[in-house]
Amino acid sequence: MLSERVQNALNAQIKIEAQSSQVYLAMASWSEIQPGIDNVTAFFYKHSEEERQHMLKLIHFVNERGGFAQIPELAQPQLTFPSIKHAFASLLKHEEYVSGSINKCVDIALEEKDYATHNFLQWYVAEQIEEEALARTMNDKLELIGDDKSGMYMFDRDILTISASVENM
Repeated sequence: MLSERVQNALNAQIKIEAQSSQVYLAMASWSEIQPGIDNVTAFFYKHSEEERQHMLKLIHFVNERGGFAQIPELAQPQLTFPSIKHAFASLLKHEEYVSGSINKCVDIALEEKDYATHNFLQWYVAEQIEEEALARTMNDKLELIGDDKSGMYMFDRDILTISASVENM
């Protein structure tokens, strides 16, 4: 059985995961109308769905442990970006925020001596390490490219294989 404190923390994380899905979805919609970055768009759509799955995993866990997972109201995410570089910088900042939130959930689970929840959250800790590494890799590559259009072409061409290789580390 989840304590009220753990349940509240996990419900807050459900909201963050849902918001993350919306953030990626907004990035996907914006990038879809930008010329020549179809794979960047596919990357954002894919990650939006992954964040939704992270939310669902939390919902099931809370409910299975005797709690009540609450479906949150979400804020409107940022809809446009000055550039792909800005979108990915925003993405990294958001992933760092998510990591901090996961860490708070882990702290609460340990303080409450809820070792089952602590164990469950280790998957999210590992996932956030991958998400931040991927976001940093993308930002580093975009920094190297600068304003070079041929570099952006290569970035778009390679983004799906880059993301797969970073996630499989």
